[in-house]
Amino acid sequence: MEVIAFVGPSGTGKSHHAIGVAFDNKCDAIIDDGLLIKGTKILAGTSAKNEQNRIQAVKRAIFTDKEHAAEVRKALATSGIKRLLIIATSDNMIGKITKKLELDPPVKTVYINEVASKAEIKKARYSRLQEGKHIVPVPTVELKPHFTGYFADLPYNIFSSQRRQEKDADRSIVRPSFSFYGKLLIADRAIEDIINLIAEKLEGVEKVSGIKVRRRSDNSKGIVISVEVVLYYGVKLFAVTRQLQAKIKEKVEYMTAMQVKNVNVSIRSLAVKRR
Repeated sequence: MEVIAFVGPSGTGKSHHAIGVAFDNKCDAIIDDGLLIKGTKILAGTSAKNEQNRIQAVKRAIFTDKEHAAEVRKALATSGIKRLLIIATSDNMIGKITKKLELDPPVKTVYINEVASKAEIKKARYSRLQEGKHIVPVPTVELKPHFTGYFADLPYNIFSSQRRQEKDADRSIVRPSFSFYGKLLIADRAIEDIINLIAEKLEGVEKVSGIKVRRRSDNSKGIVISVEVVLYYGVKLFAVTRQLQAKIKEKVEYMTAMQVKNVNVSIRSLAVKRR
């Protein structure tokens, strides 16, 4: 496997230019901030952006955790990657990553000033330092297990008629890092509508009588959904509720890119099916 290195200081727009650099150098996968990305999929790894402090983030990005490194090495060995682009802040960091992942030294190094103008680099630095924006070269749905809770910019709430900014709203990256569609707010009502549609189509459920969506109390990322339902008399209660839990988690995560940590289903009552 050949390695191409893409190097530049933090916040200079490397991830934004990563897709273009990978294409120009015929790379079929990218390593960026602890993630192995191939095409439209995150194959392995955990993002450094989820770490609690800068030291831990750097350790994550250079694969100091043995399990993390082993996971990515295994994916590299089994995914048919022929040429890999590694994004890093320095040549030294490239060396550490290749060593941890047991890769050969890069056959070529591309520096950020070779693909971005001074004005672009300045703008990227401003976005990182002043606005806290970070770019990830992978589509929306693939971000959810790694970045749920983060946000990209949009001036209005697509799922609500009210233009409001809620400090405690559940938020998630919802666009590829290399596009600029802005911020997307997902109202609880949108999630409630998804759940109601799931329940309508699920055999054995008469109706949903209550829905609550909240953040986890332990400050970890993701949401907890609590649902009260009325089931039909005679159905297998545990089978129906487990199926409902699984469907809610699957569809809410897929449609909103928000990570669902728990789905609690309570049976409020039983109803007799009309003949």
